[in-house]
Amino acid sequence: MKSIKLSAIAVCLGVLLSCVGLSFAPPAAALTPIKLSHLTYEDCPPELAEGMVTSGGGSLPANCFLVTGKANNPTGKTVYDADVFGRIYDANGNPVLQNRNRLGSLEAVPPGVSDFQIRISVASNQPTPLKLEKFKASGFSSKVR
Repeated sequence: MKSIKLSAIAVCLGVLLSCVGLSFAPPAAALTPIKLSHLTYEDCPPELAEGMVTSGGGSLPANCFLVTGKANNPTGKTVYDADVFGRIYDANGNPVLQNRNRLGSLEAVPPGVSDFQIRISVASNQPTPLKLEKFKASGFSSKVR
């Protein structure tokens, strides 16, 4: 009879400790969508463009561009580590970054509308003007560690 009472007490104590532990758990960082608009691009300044090569194993010469625009964070909190996704095509409609939709990241996006920029490299044999399509970003309400 004592062993039944002791195991019931142990179960109750375990449940109580689990509930207390859950109440102190950090909040989950939910993914927050960020709308990107007013997209343009320009050549990188010389100090950023020097020695640019394409990624993907080869070292073909590349052109450096800064993609700029507006980021709209509709929340009242800063969004951190926002990944930027989009599609970029050359003047002939060919994809500039084959099989790659993640283009870069934004360290922090404050609430409201703010400016952003990311750097991309494009193989030098791909003709301009570039077409920027379906850009969006998503990040977290707290820093990711």
